Amino acid sequence: MARKPVRGYEPAHAGSGRSDGGRTDTLRRPAQERSRAEIEFDEPGVLGALFGQFDVNLVQLESRLGVYIGARGNRIQIEGTEDAVGRAREVLKGMHQRLIQGHDLDTGAIESLIAMSSEPTLEGIIAGGQNAPPIMIRTRKKTIVPRSATQIDYMRALASRDIIFALGPAGTGKTYVAVAQAVSQLITGSVQRLILSRPAVEAGERLGFLPGDMKEKVDPYLRPLYDALYDCMPPEQVERRLASGEIEVAPIAFMRGRTLADAFVILDEAQNTTPAQMKMFLTRFGQNSRMVVCGDPRQVDIPGGAEHSGLADAVRRLEGVDGIAVTRFGTADVVRHPIVGRIVEAYEGAYDGSQS
Repeated sequence: MARKPVRGYEPAHAGSGRSDGGRTDTLRRPAQERSRAEIEFDEPGVLGALFGQFDVNLVQLESRLGVYIGARGNRIQIEGTEDAVGRAREVLKGMHQRLIQGHDLDTGAIESLIAMSSEPTLEGIIAGGQNAPPIMIRTRKKTIVPRSATQIDYMRALASRDIIFALGPAGTGKTYVAVAQAVSQLITGSVQRLILSRPAVEAGERLGFLPGDMKEKVDPYLRPLYDALYDCMPPEQVERRLASGEIEVAPIAFMRGRTLADAFVILDEAQNTTPAQMKMFLTRFGQNSRMVVCGDPRQVDIPGGAEHSGLADAVRRLEGVDGIAVTRFGTADVVRHPIVGRIVEAYEGAYDGSQS
């Protein structure tokens, strides 16, 4: 069953054979100046995936950007305001490029392209600039490409700096991208070990006594790191490397007294460290290593709140030091479901108001 025409346009499915000029006479144009653009794609084999089942991807673009989209064969016509048409055109080109490169195209990827569509370098980001490779991270299971403009800067920092602080709200890809880069370097042999850590701090809850051995006690706190690992590597490889010690997942308390050489080290939920813990962790840095510290300064769960957070203290002391990069994500960089970004934005607004 074909989808219902959107705002006077015929369905844009490639096989429909319908005209792209199916607007009805009863549709009133707004007073704002209208613009029109046409795109022709050379690889018709990917158009089904580009449009989505029942043109769901095109409906998403129409709804989010306020444009009208129609298609005939491999030609797509876009109508709307000049700015919206330009953004829709760039997003469609980015979607098409992702499919050509063999990447998945889901709702989240499309939302990320929409969010990045105001950036003038979108096409270069997706396809790679002239004489430059695309910005991406390759792992055994998938290839990760940037899903927001800030992730581009983050990926560049991950490839070039020794210590990277990634600050921002949940859903911006801080930890996930870091784990992907770590897995990539472990697979290629750039590092010999991958160490993932986070403070074992309860998020506003009193969990009490947890049964089991030490691993069973701390694993619930480290579950997000395991999830990212299994998303980037086959399960059997994760298990084998965990057993051999090539991958280690441990609370920050286990880092004391060690020197972490030839390792990619990630500290997650770093806002819940104390300044003493953070200093201890950062001074574990060894030869041929890379360290990523991820956290949301607004989600501090330790007693005393943000004033006692080791993350804020470290950034204040170390930002601008040679070899150290700080990447700040905002609500516009949230790459989960669009509603997550709106939730974060609403809570941040409440937070700001409470501080005034």
